[in-house]
Amino acid sequence: MASPIDRMRDALQATDLDGWLVYDFQGLNLHARRVLDLPKEAFLTRRFFVWVPREGQAVVLHNHIEGGTWGDITRGWDVERRPFGSHAELDAALAAVVGGRRLAMEYSPRGAVPYVSRVDAGTLERVRAAGAADVVTSADLLQSFLRWTAEDLAAHRRAVEVLMQAKDDAFRLIHERLQAGEPVTEVDAQGVIMRQIEAAGMQAGHAVNVSFGVNAADSHYEPGGNKNATLQAGECVLIDLWAQEPGRPFADVTWVAFAGEPHEEYLDAWTAVSRARDATLNLLQERFVAQGWGQLQGWEGDRAARDAMGPTWAPYFLHRTGHDLGVQIHGAGANLDDYETRDTRTLTPGLAVTVEPGTYPAARGFGIRSEVNVYLSPEGPEITTHIQRSPFVLGGTQPWSAVRAAGYGEE
Repeated sequence: MASPIDRMRDALQATDLDGWLVYDFQGLNLHARRVLDLPKEAFLTRRFFVWVPREGQAVVLHNHIEGGTWGDITRGWDVERRPFGSHAELDAALAAVVGGRRLAMEYSPRGAVPYVSRVDAGTLERVRAAGAADVVTSADLLQSFLRWTAEDLAAHRRAVEVLMQAKDDAFRLIHERLQAGEPVTEVDAQGVIMRQIEAAGMQAGHAVNVSFGVNAADSHYEPGGNKNATLQAGECVLIDLWAQEPGRPFADVTWVAFAGEPHEEYLDAWTAVSRARDATLNLLQERFVAQGWGQLQGWEGDRAARDAMGPTWAPYFLHRTGHDLGVQIHGAGANLDDYETRDTRTLTPGLAVTVEPGTYPAARGFGIRSEVNVYLSPEGPEITTHIQRSPFVLGGTQPWSAVRAAGYGEE
């Protein structure tokens, strides 16, 4: 099995960098543990630097107090260990490895991509003072350490299957309660979903989002406690649900509905949101066909959705178009974002993103989001979830099977 040093060197081969410098102090750089595959039990209390050149032997700069720990960690690595004690010794050791070199660190210019910005300003100043010719972001290098395995993808597909069924069952509950003239609350529908996630041996981390009426205009609403609306005729429904097998990547989807026939304004907003979603999906496919992976940057996927939504509803589109999916639901890879940040990271094969534009005009009493998951396969973008084609119309005379078929765009 390749060592962390080998994997880092492999990632550097496609760049013009001299090397990659990984720094950490007491967990400030969350990426260091992942990239270096540090054991959880490793007791490290002092700062350290790991220098991996594109060519040549890697070097670990560590405090001499922790020499034994680093000896254990680096067993099997092609690396030279250079201990230091005083800060003067550290500066001299650092100058010996970075002097005149162009290197990457977990840094993002102007903090543009905060998921990557894990090196403090003082340490960056120290590296530059040690003679580094240039320090650039390791943002794209890091993504090579996030790629899904075949089992990750299989686990994601299983989570998708659970969510699709749980979501349908929650909407069916709402539909049949409305038909019977019985009350139905956000927590009622939420419970249907959470029980199915738990029965499948999966986890959500925290309770999923079921929003009625104006609550749907809060994109991070979560019912529970004193927040538990009862659905009224003429209100919208938004269900955002997510799940994972422990230690595996999440699935994460959002579908919407309306209690009774939707009004014209709601349908116009839905059309804008679905158009935005499809614009991003089309961009992913078209750019892959034209260029393959390695050219499309995250911000471009967001811009496609935002431009397609149009001037009426885009002012209420108050979050990025999508996020990286990983073992954390908001993963550390490239996001589809030209709103909260301008994410210039390239979309990397082997990762996955959500595509989830929305509009939230609270003053008009509703919110809409449509969310799908896209696996960035080496063979091209693959939508792993179903796509909603129209809002479910709940509480009418049709059976649930017909309501469901219409929402899925089936005959």
